[in-house]
Amino acid sequence: MKITVIGSGRWGSFIAWYLARKNYNVTVCGRDESDSFAALSVTRKNEFVSFGDDVKFSTDFSSSIKSADIVVISISSQALRSFFNSVGRGVFDGKKVVLCMKGIEENTGKRLSEIAVECGVGKDCVAVWVGPGHIQEFLALKPNCMLIDAYDRSLTKEIADLFRSDLIRFYYGDDIVGSEIGAAAKNVMGIAAGMLDGAGYSTLKGVLMARGAREVARLVKAMGGNELSAYGLCHLGDYETTLFSKFSNNRNYGEAFIKGEKFAKLAEGVSTTKAMKLLGEKYGEELPITNAVYSILYERADPVTTFNRLFSRSARGEF
Repeated sequence: MKITVIGSGRWGSFIAWYLARKNYNVTVCGRDESDSFAALSVTRKNEFVSFGDDVKFSTDFSSSIKSADIVVISISSQALRSFFNSVGRGVFDGKKVVLCMKGIEENTGKRLSEIAVECGVGKDCVAVWVGPGHIQEFLALKPNCMLIDAYDRSLTKEIADLFRSDLIRFYYGDDIVGSEIGAAAKNVMGIAAGMLDGAGYSTLKGVLMARGAREVARLVKAMGGNELSAYGLCHLGDYETTLFSKFSNNRNYGEAFIKGEKFAKLAEGVSTTKAMKLLGEKYGEELPITNAVYSILYERADPVTTFNRLFSRSARGEF
């Protein structure tokens, strides 16, 4: 089994390490101009993982994709469309593609699988890999459960069965709309959690978990998905990892933002907040937590005033 992994950041490098651990033939692809990829290909290690001689490195995307049985993509979600456009449509003909990012295109509200299909990947060949888990915990050999979903049920089962191990137990998803929206939206809730931490309101994260999942469930249903997906692994199941973990970039970003500190790492929830607001308006769904985070990030609203405003909303039935 030949697998090409596109992207060599912390998650991409972990995926390559994980799949090589399963004795698959793994090639990691990165760009010529990337200093971090160049260093990784020479030293065969980064701050998280070390690779044996069996893992290959390449900057030739076209040949690496064409020779692969499965292509796994782990790059910034906002760069996905430009990546497909740079590689060209024909390269992915007939290729099984697994998307391992959690985001929504901020200017269109498109799910990542929709972008892949628009850019030439066969609809029945696209799968997503989502759910809880930080690589620091996986590398310490602490197991977790994750989710594979796809438009084609047989592809869902095939990828999940190929990728499962004693370290990650994969469940079969059956709602790609809910799986993608839930996975992306949990990063928005992660930023909100970090803001609560930074403002000294950490006890409200339980409320955030419950109401955040309900908010996302309503949006998923409006988009034609199964609202129960929001309560599964893709969203609520990922909350502990995102809302409480010291390893969560999105939670750390939210806390740093409130404290006025710089945060240099990628927090996908920033762009996802913008996309979620767009989707809420498109589908006529009220997203109070998302809108609160948006007003703080993009309109420079006062965080404490904004969160307090959520509690001044009129009483209503919980469900």
